[in-house]
This record gives sequence, structure tokens and C-alpha cells, in this order.
Amino acid sequence: METKVLTQEEITQLKDLQDKRKSLSGQFGLLEINYETQKQLLLYQLNQLLQEEDKIGSQLQEKYGDGTINLDKGEFTNN
Repeated sequence: METKVLTQEEITQLKDLQDKRKSLSGQFGLLEINYETQKQLLLYQLNQLLQEEDKIGSQLQEKYGDGTINLDKGEFTNN
């Protein structure tokens, strides 16, 4: 087996590529963490919105009964 010595320029190029790969890997990791954090926040906000919709829907149903609402006209129609 023969061993050959790389030039300093080749070593520098390879180390530069290695550093760039590590940097990109780190950035992908941060992206994934940020994505998951943002996703969890949005899911929480959606859950809160759905709970509020249910609450208001129940209040309106208790007050007006079953029916439909036309928000543009501000009217409730019994079924």
C-alpha cells in the first residue's frame, strides 16, 4: 500500500468542505427545532380557537336553539 501526501491546498479545500457540511447540518437542526416549536405553537392556538368556537356555539344554541347564522345579515334562522 502506497501513502501519498496531500498538498496544503487540498487539505485546506477538504477541511473547508467539512466545515461547511458541519455548518449546514447545524442549520438543518435549528430549522427542525424551530419548525417543531412553531408547529406546536400553531396547534395550541388552533386548539384554543376550536374551544372558543365550541363555547360560543353552545352559548348561541342555548339562547336561540338549533338553526343557522348569517353573519353578513346578522340574522339567526331556526331550523
